Amino acid sequence: MANTAQARKRARQATKQRAHNASLRSTLRTAIKKILKAIQTGDKTAAKTSFQENVSVIDRIADKKIIHKNKASRHKQRLNAAIKSMA
Repeated sequence: MANTAQARKRARQATKQRAHNASLRSTLRTAIKKILKAIQTGDKTAAKTSFQENVSVIDRIADKKIIHKNKASRHKQRLNAAIKSMA
């Protein structure tokens, strides 16, 4: 347990920030799932529009350093490849 006032405050801030980061990570996962769901339906145009709408969410969360920029890029690359490979 934190002994000084400063350490107690940092512990409070860390808890609050962790909750905020968890919320953003959840938003990221939801955005990815929306794209995957659109891909699984088989409608290429719907998948493209879903991808375009949710790419900004992925980039925004990467910019806030919730996930690494390369991980965001990897997600976008794989989702885009899945859309392009649709018949």
